[in-house]
Amino acid sequence: MNYPESRLAGASVAGIALTLAATLVSTLGIAQTVVTSPQDSSLDEIVVVANRAPEPLSRIGNSVTVINEAAIQESQATVLSDLLVQTPGLTVARNGGVGQPTSVFIRGATSDQTVVLIDGVQLNDPSAPGGGFNFANLMTAGVSRVEILRGAQSTLYGSQAIGGVINIVTADPSKPTGGEVNAEGGSLDTGSIAGDIGGKTDVLQWRLASNWYGTSGIAAFDERLGGVQRDASQIGGGSGQLRYDITSDLQLDLRAYYTTARVDFDGYDTPTGTFGNDNEYGTTDQVLGYAGLTLKSPDRTLTNRLAFEYTNTDTRSYDPQAPANEGIPTTETFYGIGRNEREEYQGTWQFAPRYQLVFGAQHEKSTTDTFDTEYDPAPLENEASIDSGYAQLQGEVLAGLTLTAGERYDRHDVYGGHTTGQLAAAWVLNDAHTVLRSSFGQGFKAPSLYQLYSQYGNTALQPEQSHSWDAGIEQHVWDGRVILSATYFQNDSRDLIAFFDCTTPNGLCATEPFGYYANIARATAHGAELQAAVNATQELNLTANYTLTDTEDKSPDSATFGKELPRHPKEAANLAATYRWPIHLTTDVALRYGGRSFDDAANDIALGGYVLVDLRASYAFDDHLELYARVENATGKAYETAYQYGSLGRVGFAGVRASF
Repeated sequence: MNYPESRLAGASVAGIALTLAATLVSTLGIAQTVVTSPQDSSLDEIVVVANRAPEPLSRIGNSVTVINEAAIQESQATVLSDLLVQTPGLTVARNGGVGQPTSVFIRGATSDQTVVLIDGVQLNDPSAPGGGFNFANLMTAGVSRVEILRGAQSTLYGSQAIGGVINIVTADPSKPTGGEVNAEGGSLDTGSIAGDIGGKTDVLQWRLASNWYGTSGIAAFDERLGGVQRDASQIGGGSGQLRYDITSDLQLDLRAYYTTARVDFDGYDTPTGTFGNDNEYGTTDQVLGYAGLTLKSPDRTLTNRLAFEYTNTDTRSYDPQAPANEGIPTTETFYGIGRNEREEYQGTWQFAPRYQLVFGAQHEKSTTDTFDTEYDPAPLENEASIDSGYAQLQGEVLAGLTLTAGERYDRHDVYGGHTTGQLAAAWVLNDAHTVLRSSFGQGFKAPSLYQLYSQYGNTALQPEQSHSWDAGIEQHVWDGRVILSATYFQNDSRDLIAFFDCTTPNGLCATEPFGYYANIARATAHGAELQAAVNATQELNLTANYTLTDTEDKSPDSATFGKELPRHPKEAANLAATYRWPIHLTTDVALRYGGRSFDDAANDIALGGYVLVDLRASYAFDDHLELYARVENATGKAYETAYQYGSLGRVGFAGVRASF
């Protein structure tokens, strides 16, 4: 179906499509892919997310994908979730167009079982019912790198790291003074602009950045079902960083980030309670701050870091009809203010060649202040704290064989103590042509403040728990021009927190007549991730990945026992290629497949599978100026990632990127 509002502005879809379709193209440069030269350097790729310290991929036994700056620019993605969905093991569900609530799932885990970091600062929202992070307003502007760590990772990252960790790294300045400006426009009255400026000397590094994105959007309520009004969104933000070498051994690191957004949305209107066209809108303001001191020993074998992290998320919803429909004096129907304060010490000790110990301690205090005029009779104000200690040892015990083991202890002021552990192995064989990887990890998620203290709360809740393991092989052939990999994974979760309906009397039903949260659910997920990257020639690169994720509800005595978990497609795949012409033109074609899934736990509401085709082109005048254009969903495929919510039809955009 071709949405009327998705017609290209100032250009013909057919004209752009014919230009771009002359060649095949590529999605992204994941860590396991090869570079355009015959020399294969993928195993030398340095990542931080696996060990909370820089390590080459050849020594990491966990499943990691790295999206570098070149790959981010090639993808032309403006929204980070559109970039993440191109990687193995990840799927995305969005309630409409850009700016609408967005969930990211890793290996069958829920979205709030994923830790999201930006330059080391965790982005969860304590005021959300599940305490997770909404990806709706997370843009790619200013992002130079994304590291995705799959599998349970609570040993180093604590609560919520059941599915994995997404580490977002912003750009660092690389010259005395310089910057970049990126401007883009296109369908749906969409426009965006982002810019940064920074500098670097022997002792000082600084950077300032800002961005804005606006669109008239599509109807969040699916047009095919009667959606008639566009739901616009505006997202803006800014950031600043400063690093100063006080001495050669002592460094000060200061960072701040701010995001503001306003989005119209459709929903369950009052007083009818039916889902459809609505005039409601919401705002979100998020502030992040980081201050750290890093002290290195004179021999550089021990690095100590002391840090303070702060996040504040303020979310509000408004209904212009609320005074008449709900009998309240204000149009504000909801507010949620969630705040985190974290103090952390981390040490990294290189006590012998190829042996490293990472250890640390954390204190986290989370607070929430929420009120919902429709569902909660009184405001919720409460807090909880958790103290943690962890240690992880890594060493190359034999030539090419690196082993990793770690353990963590957390003490929560409501449910008490909890211990998690992790093991991993990476074995480089056959003159670095073959790599074997395997890991086992435990994950947990502390009950959210809403689950503990709301009118449905239960202070007897225990943390959700999981065990996951994976094993894989990576093969480098044809002088490193071809890399093939296959990974099998399994994740078993228990004590999952779900709502207990008091239509069946039990426990707290005497004081909570409608129901309450309880540790009553279990789930399992297993499957495989296949990847291939081919440097066919200096000009042509091909990439592909396929993920099979078989999920199952294992909740005892549940009506949904044996059903698939909602919004978790069993199959997902990406196929892409890039061709670099001798005239400084790069063209791309990318296909994304999303398999059938269900929107509900009972598996009564099916979401059909789909294939999307994206076409992209860019022309570099020189190292400082580039023009680019793309067509997303070139065939105009109508599809859903969330029931009754619309998705973008055929849309086109063009932009310019300039650096100085």
